[in-house]
Amino acid sequence: MLLAFAAVYFIWGSTFLGIAFAVESIPPFLMVGSRFAVAGLSLYALLRLRGKAVPSMRQVVNASLIGVTTLGLGTSLVAWAEQHIASGLAALIVSAVPLWLVLLDWKMLKGGAPTRPVVGGLVLGFVGIIVLVGPDVLSGVTSSNSLSVMAVFVATIAWSVGSLRSKMIEMPNNLFMSSAIQMAGGGLGVVVVGIALGELNGFEFSAMTAKSMWGWGYLVVFGSWGAFSAYVWLLAHAPPKQLASYAFVNPVVAVFLGWWLADEVIDTRIIVAVVIMVTAVALIVIYGGKSQKNGLSASSSS
Repeated sequence: MLLAFAAVYFIWGSTFLGIAFAVESIPPFLMVGSRFAVAGLSLYALLRLRGKAVPSMRQVVNASLIGVTTLGLGTSLVAWAEQHIASGLAALIVSAVPLWLVLLDWKMLKGGAPTRPVVGGLVLGFVGIIVLVGPDVLSGVTSSNSLSVMAVFVATIAWSVGSLRSKMIEMPNNLFMSSAIQMAGGGLGVVVVGIALGELNGFEFSAMTAKSMWGWGYLVVFGSWGAFSAYVWLLAHAPPKQLASYAFVNPVVAVFLGWWLADEVIDTRIIVAVVIMVTAVALIVIYGGKSQKNGLSASSSS
């Protein structure tokens, strides 16, 4: 389980930089869709070669719909919005995911009301994100980019609802097969949306930069095969209150990678934010699994 959490914490944190590189010369919906479609279809083929059974049609449909909800709406809307708003503002809004996961776990899965330490961790996490992005980003919300802000909010809700809904319906028994079908279904859906929006018009493969291609490849191998598969596995084995903590770690990882690889500055404000957010994660992880008495079995639908 520690390796799965490490993948969700640190690899997903690094995908912020991968996405920035990839969209340099690839339209956002086509980038997100092709990334997940290739990752999902190739993982599915590998699993079939290794003798894994083909899921039932009902399981395939359910997993595909979850993929469209989480990856299709969740990831692609954030990628689209970051064309119009600062990545720091997007990170602040995405940090609402833990709140949705905790509240929906309580209401949808009857996982019990969040304990005071978990609530305290959520509050600290939001404070840390606000400190991290800074007042200059928060003041950047205008009427012209309000649609992008709303798109990210919709993305966080879609991701959270889809994640927890997957625990309530019949999904493929093999978790890696479930991950493959979610990625393939969600990715193909986003590719269709990208084509419908005209992203193919004027797009030429020969115009793709090396940085974009490396970023896309990194997202397929590490972000999709590695981190998303780990996330699907954790959904079946870890309490949602603990899993929610990833959204506070990812921005920290992104900040330090930006400092290391993109010459971005780390100042006292950022260090203070990191300390606050690490404390928040500790509270959520330590106390987040203690109110699951009435929850569904972690493996009941997987």
